[in-house]
Amino acid sequence: MGESEDVPRDFIQLKCAKLSVDEVSELVVSPYCGAVSLFIGTTRNNFEGKNVIHLEYEAYTSMAESEIKKICRDVRQKWPSVKHIAVHHRLGVVPITEASVIIAVSSPHRAESLEAVMYCINTLKASVPIWKKEIYEDEYSWKENKECFWASSEK
Repeated sequence: MGESEDVPRDFIQLKCAKLSVDEVSELVVSPYCGAVSLFIGTTRNNFEGKNVIHLEYEAYTSMAESEIKKICRDVRQKWPSVKHIAVHHRLGVVPITEASVIIAVSSPHRAESLEAVMYCINTLKASVPIWKKEIYEDEYSWKENKECFWASSEK
């Protein structure tokens, strides 16, 4: 396969089904890249001393996808050597230990892919309209991302 046949691609998906680390990482593999970096955000069983039963995510899907596309464009400007980017986010109920978000980035060398993955998750949490509800044993709480730009502007 010539490099022109392995054109850079973005794989963005918001879905209610369980996310697959293998599926997401395989999307970004390229014979021209020596690095695939991953971030996997999972549901933990506790928050500030409370037992978390599961998480529930809601999104304004079209706007969320549009914002994730902007993040991918930003990544390509900041790290031109990045080949492929995959951002999969789960919606609906996410049980303990399962992935809420998986981000994968391939590049010729590790520094670019590691930096790009960190940028992706931090920017996603700050700008993408996806909301998280933590369900505890006898109550729930909608969680606001502290990084989210609209969270501090409305207070």
